[in-house]
Amino acid sequence: MRALILTYILVCVTLTSCTPNHEKMLEGKYEPTWESLAQYGQAPDWFRNVKFGIWAHWGPQCQPGQGDWYARGMYDEGSLQYKWHVENYGHPSEFGFKDVINTWKAEKWDPEKLMALYKRAGAQYFFTLGNHHDNFDLWDSKYHKWNSVNMGPKQDIVGKWEKAARTQGMYFGVSIHSAHAWTWYETAQRSDKEGPMKGIPYDGKLTQANGKGKWWEGYDPQELYVQSHPLSDGSEKTNRIHSQWAWKNGASVPTEEYFQNFFDRNVDMINKYNPDMIYYDDTTMPLWPVSDVGLRTVAHFYNKSLKENKGKNEVVVFAKVLTDDQKECLVWDVERGVPDQIQEKPWQTCTCLGHWHYHKPTYDNNAYKSAKTVIHMLTEIISKNGNMLLSVPMRGDGTIDDKEEAILNGIADWMDKNKEGVFDTRPWTVFGEGPVAESPNPLTVQGFNEGKNKPYTAEDIRFVTKGDVLYAHVMAWPENDKVIIKSLAAGNPLYPQSIRDVSLLGTDAKVSFKRTAEGLIINLPSEVKPNEISFVLKIK
Repeated sequence: MRALILTYILVCVTLTSCTPNHEKMLEGKYEPTWESLAQYGQAPDWFRNVKFGIWAHWGPQCQPGQGDWYARGMYDEGSLQYKWHVENYGHPSEFGFKDVINTWKAEKWDPEKLMALYKRAGAQYFFTLGNHHDNFDLWDSKYHKWNSVNMGPKQDIVGKWEKAARTQGMYFGVSIHSAHAWTWYETAQRSDKEGPMKGIPYDGKLTQANGKGKWWEGYDPQELYVQSHPLSDGSEKTNRIHSQWAWKNGASVPTEEYFQNFFDRNVDMINKYNPDMIYYDDTTMPLWPVSDVGLRTVAHFYNKSLKENKGKNEVVVFAKVLTDDQKECLVWDVERGVPDQIQEKPWQTCTCLGHWHYHKPTYDNNAYKSAKTVIHMLTEIISKNGNMLLSVPMRGDGTIDDKEEAILNGIADWMDKNKEGVFDTRPWTVFGEGPVAESPNPLTVQGFNEGKNKPYTAEDIRFVTKGDVLYAHVMAWPENDKVIIKSLAAGNPLYPQSIRDVSLLGTDAKVSFKRTAEGLIINLPSEVKPNEISFVLKIK
């Protein structure tokens, strides 16, 4: 009997040592329900103050330099990314995305140098990619062997970014996109339908046993690709995934093991790096409504913040396509777009200078957003109670290119003169006036209306306030050096108080003005034009 008991204990100890413990949700005020998370209300004041952040949407998919969703597109026969992959790496049955990871070394990455540049450009917060839909963790991940410490750069990307951001006094965030790996990688289950490799499966269903003698020996590709499951309905149509993003319309539903792994990885990241913000590239909540792991993760994050901030919740979680009720629980993120009107609650636009992942043709074709475009978007956003998170694409080696650096320097030059009218401000009674403000430009699903408005003119003016000061951002310099602000006309109930002073940020030159029934007429000092992007009038 004694020998049997000892054997039982030995087996239990062995099993325990082989099976990692799962993470636990920190209990507290917030429970994993929408009703409980609604106690959040809205983002903390610090988030409303910072206005502008920069995002390093950087991972192994940047290594080829072929743009967004490379790890999906390289398995889409006939696509540009597939053709580039075959020509440069080989056929995806022989050289899959797991092998692209092995080529990514980040050999020129200098997070401190980049962060100093981002800070100079006016960024008050910084985001790093934590993982993308490619399911590769960019930290020392306790629950996922396919991570940047074990392979690729063999560095803790999230940890080093976090240290650099804190050194610059910036708030720090991590974006998590891996909830969708289950369906996103389904193209890796395919094979060519034509040509000499017809019918030979891509590498999406390889297992650990296939790795003997390979660089990835000992690692299971299924931990990365998660493709040991039936395909989603209509998976042969590559774009079908967009209609299945909210786990509907026949999307293949993940297993409980997949849900638990998502929770464990997220809580591990939260506990290791203490981010101020988490961005989920998901409709409403990660894996909702097929699982509650997103609710549990957010409840953990909120309860942790309460515990560490004397009962105040000081963190932010973003998600997309939120209902009004869900905006009580999370902060609304709008992808590549700006809503038409002021929003009651703080929100964020995420956008990019070019492609989310580095795209060499964008550089070659001079297709980046200009500093002027970025500042105009930022101005539009802050006038409507929002923040801007700007992705600056990085090459696989960890650098940004010369054209991106020039854009950031252009933003920095504008900020040097006008940041007073950006940071710590709040929206006014109306967000603005002028032709663009009067033209409807509705959002499409999660956003995607940027660049669809008419070009800005000197008649396009956006407003923000700080204390008893009103800032009027004028989007272009008028040809006759005269600005007319109709919203400040004499007798206009929007601004019943008198106006005693108007000044132009970035210069000490005198500005003359007269208030009439037509509007506040301001004569600008043409000899001291602050910049070529836009200018800000300070009105008391």
